[in-house]
Amino acid sequence: MAEITWDQVGARLYETGVDHGVLYIPDETGDYNTGFAWNGLTTVTESPSGAESNPQYADNIKYLNLVSAEEFSATVEAFTYPEEFAQCDGTAMPAVGVSIGQQSRKTFGLCYRTRVGNDLDGTDHGYKLHLIYGALAAPSEKAYATINDSPEAITFSWECSTTPVAVGTVNDVQYKPTAALTVDSTKVDADALAALEAILYGGASSEPELPLPADVVALFDVTP
Repeated sequence: MAEITWDQVGARLYETGVDHGVLYIPDETGDYNTGFAWNGLTTVTESPSGAESNPQYADNIKYLNLVSAEEFSATVEAFTYPEEFAQCDGTAMPAVGVSIGQQSRKTFGLCYRTRVGNDLDGTDHGYKLHLIYGALAAPSEKAYATINDSPEAITFSWECSTTPVAVGTVNDVQYKPTAALTVDSTKVDADALAALEAILYGGASSEPELPLPADVVALFDVTP
């Protein structure tokens, strides 16, 4: 058995940044087959919740621990958003250039990328693709301020809840539904990753799509 060592060269990993945001609008069957570039994405804060312990007592002892269901939510901040996101923010456009609020909100999918860095390569070491499914944006405030000697661009923010989608069985293991999936470029097959990105971002002959978790898993070698 090897002795534990810390802070070896090339092993000082960290994550930073957020870019390559893509908004996906599901069709009537639930497939995310239409994607739009999300420019100006500044922050995505993932906020898992639930999985809380609920102890049960019997025979004057702690008999067992029941754990509540886990939820996934996120806060998205950006300087701007795709026009197609308006329907997800409760806005309808009955005429060109005219929008009305307090309308039905459409669910959406989201993809964004974070950088993986280390002490040798910096932020060029790799990246992670984050895929979010079944997101629903809650109403949020928008603060418009006067222009002054220290101008700042308005930042929009949305708190989003999610509804998990099925994952299915992989290598005889049945997985629970999920609303979040992450792919690490430093660990997966490069060709499979390129195939996934071609689906996510589209190409000359294909529209950008957000594949469901089972389809993403199928792209990679998942043999334990």
